[in-house]
Amino acid sequence: MFSLHIDTARTWRGGQNQVLLTVNGLRAIGQRAALVAHPGGELRKRAEEGLDLIPIAPRSEVDLSAAWRLARVIRRLAPDVIHAHDPHGVAMAGMALSLGAAARWKERRKAPALVASRRVDFHLKANSFSRWKYRQVDAFVTASGAIREMLIGDGVQPDRVVTVHEGIDVDHIDAVTAVNVHEALWLPHHAPLIGNVAALVPHKGQRYLIEAAHLVVHKIPDARFVILGEGELRAHLEHLVREHHLEKHVLLPGFRTDVVGCIKGFDFFVMSSVTEGLGTSLLDAMACRKAIVATRAGGIPEVVDNGQTGLLVEPRDPEQMAEAIVRLVEDQALRTRMADAGYARVRQRFTVERMVAETARVYRRLAAAPHLADAPPESTGQ
Repeated sequence: MFSLHIDTARTWRGGQNQVLLTVNGLRAIGQRAALVAHPGGELRKRAEEGLDLIPIAPRSEVDLSAAWRLARVIRRLAPDVIHAHDPHGVAMAGMALSLGAAARWKERRKAPALVASRRVDFHLKANSFSRWKYRQVDAFVTASGAIREMLIGDGVQPDRVVTVHEGIDVDHIDAVTAVNVHEALWLPHHAPLIGNVAALVPHKGQRYLIEAAHLVVHKIPDARFVILGEGELRAHLEHLVREHHLEKHVLLPGFRTDVVGCIKGFDFFVMSSVTEGLGTSLLDAMACRKAIVATRAGGIPEVVDNGQTGLLVEPRDPEQMAEAIVRLVEDQALRTRMADAGYARVRQRFTVERMVAETARVYRRLAAAPHLADAPPESTGQ
């Protein structure tokens, strides 16, 4: 089985890490995998040596030049499956397959299956181009059951949607050395540390975490909140910290390369998302043996077993979040029990090996079936 993977992002987030884990995992089980990535992106920089890398990045969602280049790559490599990991990648792959349809029919070659990953619990756009590009997809692979139900609600046929929960390399996380966050950020040595790792964007909900912190420090004055990540809301969140006089209690150190080590240095982990596909940072935290406070958003309840591996609260509810945070700060035995249960859960259900095996199973099923791109050129996309 030969799969061609596409991710067009320049930055590095959880989605790009999942792409790299998938590609490397497929190669580890003996499958050939190639990667189309942004020429100047973090994914290409971090890819392993020996991996087939093709530098292509569309300038917009409708970039025919990039699609032509990809069509030539597809014709040359002849993959069994094209796996597009982001919306721009889906568009570029759909156009490339359409552009190459005439040549395939002339050469009587079967089209590769087109797989689209869906890692966010956002509705599909309703414009005509979005509807066209997603009609080219043979199978959607969703990171959670919540995303699957959303796609079905948007009109995608259930038999075209399969859930493959994201996975992490637990052995790698086990080997990471913990960071002394107190020393690294000049914090009081015995201050409880509550950590969050996420892009500073609206759907991650850090404004509600800051509002919860404002309530927590009235009961636990030594508590410190560390929010790791960068994004468009930095200035707004910094203003909110100042507005609540939390400069000593809430820190936004920005992006760090030692995130896993920092998570190991937290007392527990909080995810404040308003919407969330699954939440791989939750998986990282559980693998770091950290108890969780998280919202009941998207696929999070598929990860966090409420009362066993963490505490779930309603999104946009700082009061509930503050209450759960105070409970974990004050109950070390509960934190330890949840941390141990979380580690066992991620070992059992959310490993990269399980994710890769399930993804490969999807590929095998599609390789044996007719594909949408096998339609005659004049009917493609109609």
